[in-house]
Amino acid sequence: MNNDYQISIDNVSMRFNLANQKVDNLKEYVIKLIKKELFFKEFMALTDVNLHVRKGESWAIVGRNGAGKSTLLKLICGILKPYSGTIQVNGNVAPLLELGAGFDGRMTARENIYLNGAVLGYSKGFMQEKFNEIVSFSELQDFLDVPLINYSSGMRARLGFAVATIVHPEILIVDEVLAVGDAKFQVKCETRMQELLSGGTTLLYVSHSIAQVKRLCQNALWLDQGHVVMSGLSEDVCKEYEKL
Repeated sequence: MNNDYQISIDNVSMRFNLANQKVDNLKEYVIKLIKKELFFKEFMALTDVNLHVRKGESWAIVGRNGAGKSTLLKLICGILKPYSGTIQVNGNVAPLLELGAGFDGRMTARENIYLNGAVLGYSKGFMQEKFNEIVSFSELQDFLDVPLINYSSGMRARLGFAVATIVHPEILIVDEVLAVGDAKFQVKCETRMQELLSGGTTLLYVSHSIAQVKRLCQNALWLDQGHVVMSGLSEDVCKEYEKL
């Protein structure tokens, strides 16, 4: 891997096989598979994507729904493996990809703080030390012993963001989860991300808010139907993207 880059994405494509008919249960799926009655349609979510990110840079990934933004982030996090091409990541990653990821809805917020911390690789002792700080940032003091299944999407986003940013990760990946929060908390999260960037954290950020993208990110990658349309300074990319 080129030492100049913390993230290197070279000629990456991602293919999914989509079933051409609805199958409601496993038994029906197996029967159709054995009888060779189940057919798939190839769908290319990403095609020959290239992106090289240096340490401490902030990159937004913009594009319409279905452009491949979330798929690209999942590839970077190692959740998915590319169909072709290579991805190399140098550094620990704190991902905020989906609401509820790393949480158990049946458990309380208090229990989920330790669970999510373990998913991110933190020890129980470390989480005990940081517990009050996490609760204070998330502003969920009155709901600690409430099962997460009763939380609103905004409350889950608060908890996830508070845990993911309790330390200065080398790479922070945020995928649209902050959009569900109230305006006051979004500002709070933006401030935290600016602090992390000042401390050398690399940021990959997906948002449909062009204003947020311009405030947080120096650079941007524009995807459309899995293809790179434009890459460069966020001001320039957003200007072209907004023309649509």
